[in-house]
Amino acid sequence: MIGKMIHPAHKMTPLMPQAGGDLSDLALDVYRKSASLGGQLHPITRNALVNFLRLTNSYYSNLIEGHYTHPVDIERAINDDFAAETAIRNRQMEARVHVEVQKIIEARIRAGDTQVCSADFIRMIHRFIYERLPKDLWIVRNEETGEKREVVPGHFRQTTVKVGAHIPPTPEEIAGLMDRFVEVYAPESQRGTDRLLSAAASHHRLAWIHPFLDGNGRVARLFTDCYLIESGMDGYGLWTISRGFARYRSNYLQNLADADAPRQGEVNDRGYLTQRGLDRFCRFFLKTCRDQIAFMGSLLDIEGMLNRLRGYTELRNRKMIPGVSPVKSEAFFLLREAFLIGKFARGEAARITGLGERTARQVLRQLTDEGLLVSDTPKAPVRLAFSAATSTYWLPDLISE
Repeated sequence: MIGKMIHPAHKMTPLMPQAGGDLSDLALDVYRKSASLGGQLHPITRNALVNFLRLTNSYYSNLIEGHYTHPVDIERAINDDFAAETAIRNRQMEARVHVEVQKIIEARIRAGDTQVCSADFIRMIHRFIYERLPKDLWIVRNEETGEKREVVPGHFRQTTVKVGAHIPPTPEEIAGLMDRFVEVYAPESQRGTDRLLSAAASHHRLAWIHPFLDGNGRVARLFTDCYLIESGMDGYGLWTISRGFARYRSNYLQNLADADAPRQGEVNDRGYLTQRGLDRFCRFFLKTCRDQIAFMGSLLDIEGMLNRLRGYTELRNRKMIPGVSPVKSEAFFLLREAFLIGKFARGEAARITGLGERTARQVLRQLTDEGLLVSDTPKAPVRLAFSAATSTYWLPDLISE
């Protein structure tokens, strides 16, 4: 009936994709393949890679927003080396903050200090981001009216907005919708593969609510990163969904937009929004998960990784990599040792390489000076470090321009 009042919570229905069929099978496949990813990696090597992948996750999440900052420049920002130009410096700061916030909130999850699917946690993500950004990045300009408004970190928006063709719920509706969001999507209320389907559906519905004046996309993707960890996705962190969203950015944005649409005469559909659109988005989400797991699985093959480490040192030895000094071919054995066993004592360098003590120390010092091997103290055992500079050779195609 025209003019009939609609309860705000109903505007978010349907809440889940239709049960059964290929989506459940696809979700189960994602869980299985993610759990087997990186099983052969030493925990120390795995942790080093996960730390580096936070940087690439930041790169891709910001790239989705149209903010390009190469991972080399993100590493510079992490080391307090910022560009002089304000626009570039601001993008570096955005990317650095993303890395910092992801690390903080993941630590809280693993410590059991917070409930992921809660309005407080989602507001916390937003607050942590904006409190670390310069205040000139808090200003949002309305493209239609030219009006400028200031973001309030961690607070839901107090004004109506328009995002493309989508008009998100009014400010008065946000709190109630978030309550319903938490009630439905809390991982502890889901069982089996429904947790992954819930991760997919909640990603769209959070973007649809658009609770903040700005920063909603990055908050939603960080929320989903945490949700997947909380939901028991073994292996997550060795792959990230934002890389897939960025690589298929137009499909990601189109699927989000399609799921925003109201239902249009869909059979057996009592929801306010399109069931077909939500199902399509969730299918895209799951296929993106599977695609990224397969990609990282190909990179983490032990034999393949060792071959790339050897190839890298051979290229360095032949002076075929610009901007860096040559290394002895035996440097490969130190990189291999760290990759396979996690860390080794500095005094073991001669045994590992077969070189004399003095030469082995020189090779080790070169690798530590360049940051290829790192340690907690100058005399502590060394471990492998991943970086944007070496990723081209060690983890090809991980970073796409």
